[in-house]
Amino acid sequence: MASKFNLDPKKCPMPSQDPHVRNKNFQEVALGYTAEMAVNEAKRCLNCPKKPCVEGCPVSIKIPEFIQKIAAEDFEGAYQVLAQDSALPAVCGRVCPQESQCEGRCTRGLKEGCESVGIGRLERFAADWHREHSTAQATAPASNGHKVAIIGAGPSGLTCAGDLAKLGYKVTVFEALHVAGGVLMYGIPEFRLPKAIVQSEIDGLKALGVDFETNMVIGKVLTIDELMQEYGYEAVYIASGAGLPRFMGIPGESLKGVYSANEYLTRTNLMKAYRPDSKTPIAKSKAVAVCGGGNVAMDAARCAKRLGAETVYIVYRRGMAELPARREEVEHAEEEGIIFKTLCNPVEVLGDENGWVRGMTCIEMELGEPDESGRRRPIEKKGSEFELEVDTMIMALGTSPNPLIRTTTPGLDADRHGCIITNGDDGLTSREAVYAGGDAVTGAATVILAMGAGKDAAKAIHQYIQKKA
Repeated sequence: MASKFNLDPKKCPMPSQDPHVRNKNFQEVALGYTAEMAVNEAKRCLNCPKKPCVEGCPVSIKIPEFIQKIAAEDFEGAYQVLAQDSALPAVCGRVCPQESQCEGRCTRGLKEGCESVGIGRLERFAADWHREHSTAQATAPASNGHKVAIIGAGPSGLTCAGDLAKLGYKVTVFEALHVAGGVLMYGIPEFRLPKAIVQSEIDGLKALGVDFETNMVIGKVLTIDELMQEYGYEAVYIASGAGLPRFMGIPGESLKGVYSANEYLTRTNLMKAYRPDSKTPIAKSKAVAVCGGGNVAMDAARCAKRLGAETVYIVYRRGMAELPARREEVEHAEEEGIIFKTLCNPVEVLGDENGWVRGMTCIEMELGEPDESGRRRPIEKKGSEFELEVDTMIMALGTSPNPLIRTTTPGLDADRHGCIITNGDDGLTSREAVYAGGDAVTGAATVILAMGAGKDAAKAIHQYIQKKA
């Protein structure tokens, strides 16, 4: 008789494309668990009484419950458990930093020599199984007669929209771009998050009755005041993200061949520059330097490699141990031939006689005492300058919110970084009935944290409108 538990100390490996094959295509790198793999991995879960993994999840998914469903081979049941708390399980299973959240709290992973249960991989399996096998169609619940507007169709806005729609609200999502999805569509590459999967999640929200108005730049086409006063929306949720790129302020940044990561990834992912028949212009690079060490830097570097660059560098001013990117993304980049030049920092971009990038001057760094972030402060080593020969430079240094909404909404308070100020977890801003969350409040962060803010705001909006009614 088979054991109830799988006592293997290591999680089941994720099948994936060979690194030397995948770094030349945009097909998904991770191939997903088979049913047999998923069941075996699910049986590694101890179903702890205190459920510490749930405490580590920003949207409080009932993790042991959905995993026990997989262990029992009830894959649709596992999806239904996920769907109670997550509007985007197929997305979260692919891009969430589980190692620092749910899996970081897993009891199995706390024992020496053991790895946590592959919660993210199991979440992806259940969501994919549902999409590929279920014939059930979502239906819009009965209307409760109230209208809510959501600005931004990224993960935070989509989550808020889904939760409110399930409660009977007439929800309209206003999106500045021509397709919904936000960073899920324009930022995260196809090889990490296939766009057909994002679209499937959005189609599920449409089936719940959510309306999407694309090419709608709120603050320019319409203001928040107009949405509320002229169109009758009783509450507004601002989930407009943080799409304004940062640069270093060094000489030569205006040269041709210098991109922000946002522009480079948008051209690649949303505008499909990687396709052979694409008319989207993008640099045909031989040597690329990506400045930064986060997930966006990894995405840009891996895209550059797939677009044909012979050499791609990650240039980061701290060491490998301090890289803020997910460990899995760093490992994938290394496997694909990305070169990490750590403990160095660009000080000048060098151009040729035609105004194109030909290289950059960097300086070596060393780590000093910890700064306010808790990480050791990088300090320049005098006289250590060297030249790196590249023809393209991509700045992946973080982003901040676009000022358009806050400058067109009187009385909407923001901090010195341009982030909207809210009254704690409920997302209420300085304007009555106007809520905000995700990157528009925190600055650039993770998909799952943005989703958590969307859930909290949906709950607060529901309480506000019902109390007012």
